[in-house]
Amino acid sequence: MSVARPQIAGARRVVVKVGSSSLTTLPGGLDPARLSALVDHLGAVRAAGREVVLVSSGAIAAGLAPLRLDGRPRDLATAQAAASVGQLRLVQTYADAFARHDITVGQVLLTSDDLTRRSHYRNAQQTVEKLLSLGVLPVVNENDTVATEEIRFGDNDRLAALVAHVARADALVLLSDVDGVYDGDPRVGPAQLVDTVTAPADLATVALGTAKRNGVGTGGMATKVEAAFIAAHAGVPVVVTSTPQAAAALAGEQVGTLFTPMGRRPSARQFWLRYASRPRGRVLLDEGAVRAVRERHASLLAAGITGVTGDFLADDPVELVGPDGVVVARGLVAYDAREMPALLGRKTGDLAPEYRREVVHRDEMVLIGRHVGR
Repeated sequence: MSVARPQIAGARRVVVKVGSSSLTTLPGGLDPARLSALVDHLGAVRAAGREVVLVSSGAIAAGLAPLRLDGRPRDLATAQAAASVGQLRLVQTYADAFARHDITVGQVLLTSDDLTRRSHYRNAQQTVEKLLSLGVLPVVNENDTVATEEIRFGDNDRLAALVAHVARADALVLLSDVDGVYDGDPRVGPAQLVDTVTAPADLATVALGTAKRNGVGTGGMATKVEAAFIAAHAGVPVVVTSTPQAAAALAGEQVGTLFTPMGRRPSARQFWLRYASRPRGRVLLDEGAVRAVRERHASLLAAGITGVTGDFLADDPVELVGPDGVVVARGLVAYDAREMPALLGRKTGDLAPEYRREVVHRDEMVLIGRHVGR
């Protein structure tokens, strides 16, 4: 079959994400045959001189059978125990399967905290880059053994989108048990596969549902589309398809749904601020400050601030919120929350010299534009 998607076929570094349902069965846990089939495809990609980063779910699911659990645990402690047992089995199975292709794998376990803190984000980036430079294939997963609800990514689709930027990937392939995005639910009636998405408006009338929590997985088409948009807005083309179509997708054949790049690749700082940072508080702006930030992309000065919420420190990420409750931007604040009350509404010339710098510099700010709860 001729190459229909050169931006995928020509990607020199690709992130591939595979879900639990593609690697496991509920009664038997990890399915070595399914895993080996995927590894064979990825081994062929490596043999062609391309680099691969694998984001793999399946740790908790792989731990169910050894612990004689009938389904995915509902309590955190049991889920963490299953992940502890399953992660070892999962990575060892990958290591054995890739060894048949003379490929060494390295395990990279992340929590959301590792990417929401900028210093950790840079460390993750350096680790992945070094592994690839050494010829190692990184196998990335959320660290379910220690992750709590407060520091979870929520699903590995979003993790894969973040890793695609961390790894400076040229393409992202999201694999599951569904062969693409449909304009309806094919299980209940006629539905057409969406071949290409060039903007969010292309899916405006498509009902994607919500994230599912089935026997072994936690994702759903909604999470895959959200992740695809994150990567596409960061300049990375994405294919959403089923695991049996992995080889065809990686070869650039017209399978699944392609999300074309929807923006230029941002700097690591800009991407981190927009998609990976966790705001530590909010800075409330008057109308003049909103216009300055939004229309002129100016730095935020103390004169335009009407209030603050949260307990943040200098250099923490904060949301900049207008009087209508819309988040205008996200940025790194120059002052601790305890210092802010003395600065509110004051002109720069009226401040002591040590407080005359911008509250949020425009180079450390990204525009957002969404409503928040009151």
